[in-house]
Amino acid sequence: MMSEARIALVTGGSRGIGHATCVALAAQGATVAVHYRSQASAASATAAAIHAAGGQAVAFQADLSERSGADDLIAAVLARFRRIDILVNNAAEMTDASVEAMTDEQWEQTLTLNLSAVFRCCRACLPSMKTHQWGRIINVTSQAAFTGSANHAHYAASKAGLAGFSYSLAKEVGAFGITVNLVAPGRILTDMLQERMTGREEEWIKQTPLRRFGQPHEVGDVIAFLASDKASYITGATIHVNGGMLMT
Repeated sequence: MMSEARIALVTGGSRGIGHATCVALAAQGATVAVHYRSQASAASATAAAIHAAGGQAVAFQADLSERSGADDLIAAVLARFRRIDILVNNAAEMTDASVEAMTDEQWEQTLTLNLSAVFRCCRACLPSMKTHQWGRIINVTSQAAFTGSANHAHYAASKAGLAGFSYSLAKEVGAFGITVNLVAPGRILTDMLQERMTGREEEWIKQTPLRRFGQPHEVGDVIAFLASDKASYITGATIHVNGGMLMT
């Protein structure tokens, strides 16, 4: 459990890893702001599951692909809870296109949501964290940032960019009691994975030493640990959750 009540914001919190993270943070005692873009019913279900378990959660809508989306989201959460202690930047998208066929719009849209929105959410949260001299920022990257992924160069580039951003931010804000870390999931059983694994399930499992796909809660539990007081001396780190498929 957390040593005191914390307010956590999880972007893309309605499904998959985001949902599992919201549940894990609530189980540690955090009040959770569940962000969603269009999946209102899923976000409400996440909040309801947390309430049913005795926790506190509220759903917040925002389109982080819009320039004002991050500031509007943070302002809404602060208006409700007056502080944000934990920020989990999980919202992302993955589309398919080779570099040769990729349009400027596809490239820019992916970088806007997966990288620029993370910058904007962090920038908007920092004043609250600095005021309270405590904060946890966890950015969700991807194994693709380290291995590459054919037909997903825009996705891999956006996720790789999170590393340089996160390591730099960790150095800027460490003196204020704020830690910044990355979690890099491998092949986790989410909607995104299931959409792409048809006909490749056996191949992908053979590539993984643990011989199975990961579950969303196995990533959410790592994020919750990094958000806890137990991780107070971890910053500028990347934690891989991939069943051994990538070892660093």
